[in-house]
Amino acid sequence: MRLPHQFDNAPVSISVWYLPIGCLHHCRSLTAMAPISVGDALPDGTVSYFDDEDKLQSVSVHSLAAGKKVILFGVPGAFTTTCSLKHVPGFVEKAEELKSKGVEDILLISVNDPFVMKAWAKTYPENKHVKFLADGSAKYTHALGLELDLAEKGLGTRSRRFALLVDNLKVKVANIESGGEFTVSSADDILKAL
Repeated sequence: MRLPHQFDNAPVSISVWYLPIGCLHHCRSLTAMAPISVGDALPDGTVSYFDDEDKLQSVSVHSLAAGKKVILFGVPGAFTTTCSLKHVPGFVEKAEELKSKGVEDILLISVNDPFVMKAWAKTYPENKHVKFLADGSAKYTHALGLELDLAEKGLGTRSRRFALLVDNLKVKVANIESGGEFTVSSADDILKAL
């Protein structure tokens, strides 16, 4: 459809700027954010997992971490080499030691669907304490400011590798890796900080 000729050469300037409902409270999710850091409040968001009765649960991160000392660690992807052979096994193996130092829960998050996370969790039969959480659309990872663009490798948006020590929703330690490194986010690195 064509506008009447009197508008043919009229300059057009349209500015549209809006904030989603609730953005003033949860503004970390509006644009790409600086990575979460020490002293920040842990943002809330929804993640999914399969419980002990094999039922899919969607829960808020705050419901898992409020009033507790927890470790939240993230990996670029389930079943990937460094994640599967080094990062996750470290937290599985050191879980009792971490708990003896006051950590109540160990939460693993990855940008994968809950079915993949469930299958991945089953590859660690000795695991009793690490909860495998799915952030399928990377919304929570984005809220943390820890998204990693791996589109060139065919993997889409993923999470940077990281480990956070959180006490009652306040970040006490933020060990965030650069690129594909695995130098500061291990279970041993968190143990040193406790």
